[in-house]
Amino acid sequence: MRTSFLLTSAAIGALAIVPAAAHAQADSAQTDQQSTNQSSDAQPAPEIIVTGTRASGRTRLDSISPVDVLSAQDLRNQGTTETAAALANVAPSIDFPRPAVTDGTDAIRPATLRGLSPDQTLVLINGIRAHPSALLNINGSIGRGAAAVDLNTIPTAALESIEVLRDGASALYGSDAIAGVVNLRLRQQTTGGGASVTFGGYDTYVPANRAPRHTVDGGTVTASLWQNLPLGNNGGYLDVTGEFVNREPTNRGDTDTRNDPQVIRSRYGDPFVRQYTGYANLGLPIGDSGWQLVGWGGYQYRRSESAAFPRNPGNTNNVPAIYPNGFLPIIQTFSRDLTATGGFKGQVGDWDASLLASYGKNTIDYHTIETVNASYGSASKTSFYDGQAAYDQFVTNLDLSHDYSLGAGDLTVAVGAEYRREGYSISPGEPQSYDRGPVAVSPTNGGTTSAGAQGFGGFSPENAVNVHRDNVSGYLDLEGKFATVSVGLAGRVEHYSDFGTTANGKLSARWDITPSFALRGGIQTGFRAPSLQQQYFTSVASIIQNDPVTGAPQVILTGTFPSVSASARALGGLPLEPEKSTNYSAGFVFRSGGFNLTVDAYQIEIRNGLTLSQNIGTGFSSAVDQILADNDVGSARFFINGVKTRTRGIDAVANYRLVTDNSGTLNFTLAGNYNDLKVLEVPTTTSTLDPAPTLVSRQTIVTLEDGTPETKVTGTVDWSLGGMGLTLRGTYYGDVNEPGSTAISDLHTGEKLITDIEARFTVDNRFHFGFGADNLFDVYPDATPSNLQSSTGVVNFPFFSPFGFNGRRVYVKAGIDW
Repeated sequence: MRTSFLLTSAAIGALAIVPAAAHAQADSAQTDQQSTNQSSDAQPAPEIIVTGTRASGRTRLDSISPVDVLSAQDLRNQGTTETAAALANVAPSIDFPRPAVTDGTDAIRPATLRGLSPDQTLVLINGIRAHPSALLNINGSIGRGAAAVDLNTIPTAALESIEVLRDGASALYGSDAIAGVVNLRLRQQTTGGGASVTFGGYDTYVPANRAPRHTVDGGTVTASLWQNLPLGNNGGYLDVTGEFVNREPTNRGDTDTRNDPQVIRSRYGDPFVRQYTGYANLGLPIGDSGWQLVGWGGYQYRRSESAAFPRNPGNTNNVPAIYPNGFLPIIQTFSRDLTATGGFKGQVGDWDASLLASYGKNTIDYHTIETVNASYGSASKTSFYDGQAAYDQFVTNLDLSHDYSLGAGDLTVAVGAEYRREGYSISPGEPQSYDRGPVAVSPTNGGTTSAGAQGFGGFSPENAVNVHRDNVSGYLDLEGKFATVSVGLAGRVEHYSDFGTTANGKLSARWDITPSFALRGGIQTGFRAPSLQQQYFTSVASIIQNDPVTGAPQVILTGTFPSVSASARALGGLPLEPEKSTNYSAGFVFRSGGFNLTVDAYQIEIRNGLTLSQNIGTGFSSAVDQILADNDVGSARFFINGVKTRTRGIDAVANYRLVTDNSGTLNFTLAGNYNDLKVLEVPTTTSTLDPAPTLVSRQTIVTLEDGTPETKVTGTVDWSLGGMGLTLRGTYYGDVNEPGSTAISDLHTGEKLITDIEARFTVDNRFHFGFGADNLFDVYPDATPSNLQSSTGVVNFPFFSPFGFNGRRVYVKAGIDW
């Protein structure tokens, strides 16, 4: 039975005497210089970075490429307990929308860097490539067509820091690193532990057009437990983290005008989530050899329930004998995510060496409940198993590096090789989830019933796939510092078993003009291999269509096909090729005392970009009609190359730390991102169709250009004195456009300022308590105009909103360290 926690205003008032909970453990031995949330009054030591460089001893202010370092406290001194949302709150170049009514994407939401596709950012765990989700986002959300890494599979309690490399890095790390790299660094400590619990929920006034109302919902409980253990006598460690999350759904839908009386029939908002996660990080010295056994990994089980569009009593696909008042289909996903990494680190002669192997797997089982397959009439089931999607990845890395001290400077030489094997599969669901039953005519209105479970039709045997590929790669990375000039040069070659070989390079430089001021910049090429999900995902539904010759009804297949399937090839589908990019960057670093400022401009040119085509259906030409008829499909869509984009922008981060004698320590941070993406070309023909129907719609182009904010600025003030602390953060989001078929049907979020606040204090240096509010002033994106709002009342606010559309969230925390 679900446990629901709804945090009301009265409860907050009763708990107002408890100022705030520091969520977590004792500060890491390496404390981020950029951190805006330090609890110590002492000047923090610079954080040594490992992302974007293989030279030892680099800090974020010394690096050639721009790197943000976000500490554990940065992530935890806020209300959300989702890693992706916490990261987006403090990193202006990252956005994490909260889509709704987008099937599986409601449960596994992707994050974006610099407005590019979620799969154009490489995610690492302790420097090793993480595996993406089995989910392919095929609906109209940000990241449509992408299969991205789910950042929320790793709890914030398991993290020591996150490093965000805001620069292309394919020459260093391989595929996907077009926009940049996110490196999740796990906690690495030998003593201490703790536990924390966070209770939160939404207390908000929903400014709906038809049914404005006060709502208390989305109650969430997050409980975390962690323990750090010493191993051996030479600094070995074992850090273990467990987390439980229970989140009730939210609903920001409006009334359904199709019924009398008008009521809210939809559920438009966050899904229900129940989640269990365990993570561990290990390092064990092997005697006095200088070698160390290392390993890390975790497992997460997540059950999620989101809603599809409601079916009213008169809907063609309602079965009145089962649902006399209509029904609301619920889509369940059961996601199981596994990561296991192990290997050795040490020295071979004078070279630092690392040999690691990592396996990751994500499986998603789909169910549709509280629904019906109308083509079976009253004999239909009401809950269905819809099938499974699975992705797994095995990676082996060998890395060698050596720092040379030369007469004129220092030189780091790094070489390495990687082998990667990927697998992707789709397994069908039970027959009624996808099949067509004997009832062709709806008893409600005489229309033609649809096959499969309403809300989310199951995978059929025609959708089943089981494919693999492998690739091998090698790299050479040189980084030297000669007096006041640093230069980096890198090259990488990769060979994929399905599409061939790519080669990429990087040239970067930095000039420290004075100890306080430096210029830096670079140019590099990059690529992203088409994912197995993009190459082989299949979702085919059957519809009834009259035969053009006999007029008799016949079953026609329609849906998403692999680009190399018979149906797609007939319409011009081709084997997918890698996306390619060229990145340019230039910027400066300034520091003086407790103040530092970094400003970096960039341009990212992407060629041969991938996109999911629009449905190619009948009516465009007799030739297309004949091809579809010959292949027994009514319409088809598939992935195609050919999109060209140019992204220009500026990242700026300013931080000032003020330590006073009697008033504590103040950290001021102002960080902003300006990002302008333009679509320069889209494919207009296929290999067999010239001209072709519209392959890339206006919605797709506008989503790429305006689906994330052009400007995002975050200002944070953090104050600490002894065991007390206060964080105040304001984030400005520029307007975002959720496009319709024409400009007059676009939904705009408007320019918004979101204010978050958290207070906290510590008792006896062990017990932590507190409360706070995210979106303190209850700001919503602009509501859907009345003339554009559907009769269902579902899309009441644009789900492209970069800060969501749930309103004010209030929370309390409590924790203990030992």
